[in-house]
Amino acid sequence: MGGDHVDDEVRRAVFLDRDGVLNALVPDPESGKPESPLHAIDTELLPGASDAVDALRRADWLVVVASNQPAAAKGKATLAQLQAVHHRVRDALPPLDGWRYCLHHPEGADQRLAGPCLCRKPAPGLLIEAAFELELDLAESWFIGDSDSDVAAGIAAGCRTILVEHPESAHRRSGNAEADWRAADLAGAVRSILALP
Repeated sequence: MGGDHVDDEVRRAVFLDRDGVLNALVPDPESGKPESPLHAIDTELLPGASDAVDALRRADWLVVVASNQPAAAKGKATLAQLQAVHHRVRDALPPLDGWRYCLHHPEGADQRLAGPCLCRKPAPGLLIEAAFELELDLAESWFIGDSDSDVAAGIAAGCRTILVEHPESAHRRSGNAEADWRAADLAGAVRSILALP
């Protein structure tokens, strides 16, 4: 019977790191380095981020955030504060297909969130979990992030990768990440993906 090929369509996604890709970084209260926001009031989208997500959605890409969020594990924020930051970012964007966070840290002060895990990037657990749930073809998917660990997680999951060279997150990059492409921001990364045949 013809016309029954919808189930055979490749389901592909663009995975996005959050901080430094979708929303601005803020000075860490201890180190002073630009890091993830700890409070909703300090959280704002980067210019062009919402339009870039909308462009992906209109082009039939699934969009999934995959982000390390160890501040609660380190005792720098409560889980409720991190949830408030998540809501602030989520509500400022078009609807996404998934949000995946690793709350763990190997040297976490909170024992519930300490120790090794399979989800903290550069491990690919967040992407693999989302791919299983959404039935994604990881080889046809992309990971866009601003750190070496983002690129490594994307490669480990079998995705193609784009490194966003956000100036404030330069301390998260060694210069040796083997990303497929590089871009100045999310908008540039998305334009590159959408220009592919």
